[in-house]
Amino acid sequence: MINKAGLFFANKERVTLKEKIGYGFGDMASSMFWKLFGSYLMIFYTDVFGLPAAMVGTMFLITRIWDSAFDPIVGIVADRTHSRWGKFRPYLLYLAIPFALIGIFTFTTPSLSNTGKLIYAYVTYSLMMMVYSGINVPYASLLGVMSPDTKVRNTLSAYRMTFAYIGSFIALLLFMPMANFFSGGGATPADEQRGWTIAVCVIAVMCAVLFYFCFAFTKERVRPIKETQNSLKEDLKNLFDNKPWWILLGAGVAALVFNSIRDGATVYYFKYFVIETDYATVSFFGISFVLSGFYLAVGQAANIVGVILAAPVSNRIGKKMTYMGAMFIATVLSIIFYWFGKGDLALIFVFQILISICAGSIFPLLWSMYADCADYSELKTGNRATGLIFSSSSMSQKFGWAIGSAITGWLLAYYGFKANVVQSEETIHGIKMFLSFLPAIGTVLSVFFISMYPLSEKKMKVITEELEAKRKER
Repeated sequence: MINKAGLFFANKERVTLKEKIGYGFGDMASSMFWKLFGSYLMIFYTDVFGLPAAMVGTMFLITRIWDSAFDPIVGIVADRTHSRWGKFRPYLLYLAIPFALIGIFTFTTPSLSNTGKLIYAYVTYSLMMMVYSGINVPYASLLGVMSPDTKVRNTLSAYRMTFAYIGSFIALLLFMPMANFFSGGGATPADEQRGWTIAVCVIAVMCAVLFYFCFAFTKERVRPIKETQNSLKEDLKNLFDNKPWWILLGAGVAALVFNSIRDGATVYYFKYFVIETDYATVSFFGISFVLSGFYLAVGQAANIVGVILAAPVSNRIGKKMTYMGAMFIATVLSIIFYWFGKGDLALIFVFQILISICAGSIFPLLWSMYADCADYSELKTGNRATGLIFSSSSMSQKFGWAIGSAITGWLLAYYGFKANVVQSEETIHGIKMFLSFLPAIGTVLSVFFISMYPLSEKKMKVITEELEAKRKER
């Protein structure tokens, strides 16, 4: 059965394995670029592109604040989209190529003055984040209309996050080896710049293909309990009155501050504190990996373990308790991380694995909670604004990264960081703080917010049953 909006409604229709994998492909594509931005864009701008760290931090804050505000606009437009493919899937089809192309331009270094480079960075990065919103907000919203069953959503969210971390693992493990290969050893700055651009080209092609598979393999099933669309004013009022939404927004921002500070400072930590060039490279299948890339990739593999653990643990003790427990453990481990010396590589990697397992377990829970928020709002107001609600998750993601990246850039400047030189003791202290005490602040704040989350599994069961009854009445 198809409603006027073109949305499939087949409550008994099973979500197939192919569809679950297809849905996972979408976040695999998003995460490949997202991890490049989070882990390499800061050091690209300071050490390859040639901009001062404080200037980059300010740019990240300005562009991402604007982009965070842009996310709800995308959600509002997606909610009002009517096509033969549904509300959200068309964006995967039409924005895959622009997503790839603008990503390439972002990692390209033009032959301009410093002022010209700064303007170029502002323009390309702003466009990249807007296109990211344009494709990722509808993709995230797709979770809310693929199935009305909260357990199926948990499963879809687990597939999504598993493939996201697989994509991140691939990108982080292969990116620097590809950049080094295509630069031909990086004898000159121009060689290094070329190597980075071509490496991003390879990732970009993979992302576009994965988005097309996601579009082809997925379906939209859930229709709203009423066909008429509320005014924008009503949608925003309903959103602002949604208490669980505010709580998840705060928790999401804090969690992304935690992630962005750790990821953004990792390459600095290994380049200037551990001095990874003093160690032999790690080789697999004839490919050499630098320690920082291997560290980041190991973290993504550990994230997958966290995703796998999230569903069974949360089914036993609840999403809220699982989230709080994981973030508490991450807080303790992050603080201990500060006291590791440059030679404590075994401990550095073990703690990366443990912290990443904790971090990996919370994000599928957050996405599933946002879907629950959409159901809660629909029952309370009679209107289903899935895109608007899910855009807030993307908004919190962008805003969290904005704060974390800006803090990283500003504090690097505060601690006296200068690119490609031996760092002072004060700068090294600051770099160590980025992987310990500073991200721990984010985890503590995230626990504080999620402790107030009211939608328990028992309450969601009642909400789901009431919504199904209302849909059957139509």
